[in-house]
Amino acid sequence: MSKSHTTFTCQSCGSVYGKWQGRCDDCGGWNTITEEAPLTQNSKAISSGSSKPKIDFFSLDEDNPSPPRITTGNNEFDRVCGGGLVRASAVLLGGDPGIGKSTILMQVLAGAAKKGAKALYISGEESISQIQDRAKRLNIQNSPINLATETELGRVLAALKSKKPDIAIIDSIQTMWTDTISAAPGTVAQVRTCAHELVRFAKSTGCTIILVGHVTKDGQIAGPRVVEHLVDAVLQFEGERGHHFRILRGLKNRYGATDEIGVFEMAEAGLVEVSNPSALFLDERGIGHAGSAVFAGIEGTRPILVEIQALAAKTTFGSPRRAVVGWEPNRLAMLLAVIETRCGIAFGGFDIYLNVAGGMKISEPAADLAVAAALISAISGIPLPDDSVVFGEIALSGDVRSVPRVEARMKEAEKLGFTNAIIPQSRKSGTSNGGALALLPTHIERLKDLVFTITGEYSV
Repeated sequence: MSKSHTTFTCQSCGSVYGKWQGRCDDCGGWNTITEEAPLTQNSKAISSGSSKPKIDFFSLDEDNPSPPRITTGNNEFDRVCGGGLVRASAVLLGGDPGIGKSTILMQVLAGAAKKGAKALYISGEESISQIQDRAKRLNIQNSPINLATETELGRVLAALKSKKPDIAIIDSIQTMWTDTISAAPGTVAQVRTCAHELVRFAKSTGCTIILVGHVTKDGQIAGPRVVEHLVDAVLQFEGERGHHFRILRGLKNRYGATDEIGVFEMAEAGLVEVSNPSALFLDERGIGHAGSAVFAGIEGTRPILVEIQALAAKTTFGSPRRAVVGWEPNRLAMLLAVIETRCGIAFGGFDIYLNVAGGMKISEPAADLAVAAALISAISGIPLPDDSVVFGEIALSGDVRSVPRVEARMKEAEKLGFTNAIIPQSRKSGTSNGGALALLPTHIERLKDLVFTITGEYSV
């Protein structure tokens, strides 16, 4: 029998080394590598003639019903999950400390319990009295939820088998530990093993498990990435501390659309659903200000309008500053280079500040044209028309490319009172905007056309 050797694992990224070292080569973290003992393995070899039960195989054309769902009564949460929580599924929810993860889960659990679901909340971070105080603040203290505080995995699984809940929340997976592994709670081995056992319990019993996960300083869910592969859905709860908006974003979903978002507003009585986030994000938009553009974006299946703000200030340093909030900094650098090269507008002597209002984070390329419009408006001092929305992708050649779901974006803009849209010229359908909408679109093919639309000239 071969000897079992201890391994050294980075607690930030999960990289495994044969010996200890001070710095992880993969993530660059210092003093994150700890020693982990190997799992106890059976000395008997696995053979094809084992006495274990045979595996059952099924054909693809069998008519099996879709997995049943548990609706929580929270429309925004159910939307991100694809219409509700699927039975026998595992969901991982991550977010910054204090962002409201426990708050939203308590509200969701209370809504599901009122609809008849048997709900359990197991906390490894708070006492029973602390959870009860939060329930009183949220006015859900009368909800039929069973509470417990435990961190040992064996006791947690025994309680789940005894209670047989429909939904169980584990807050958090980093606090769980099992004595089969000689490692501290929160280490990669403990998190991986505890998550695997909880997911296996969910699949075998039909219980829906929601795991709360801590995040690193980079905003990534802490622990090994294998946990994200194990679960059926990964949700990210995000928002800026200075804003009262909170956004629940689906990063992975085996039973629904990915990149779906749910919008909440933090109030005294907890998190309140926002049914029309576009109106909320544009509620305090300035009128007639240079450097402001309204972007009609798509998040999952939902069109959302947000304000993009840009400021160009003369720099006092040798190297101009580029500060971005809510957008990709590398994409801003690329867009500035395209504007300078294709339109002759120089940004070298200006500090550029870009902000997506309301704490939203935008990743789709369709925001290129809106960002360019805000930048050109800021450096020229000429505001865009207040009734205009902008969207489109910009190529390195300076061409403006079409984006998907044009009609949905324009319908959302029309619903909020916008009457004009600056959009790409469609190569496939001419100048049609995809429907009998009241919006009067301004079609552009090149980035220079955008400069002329804003300033009346092809150069600033």
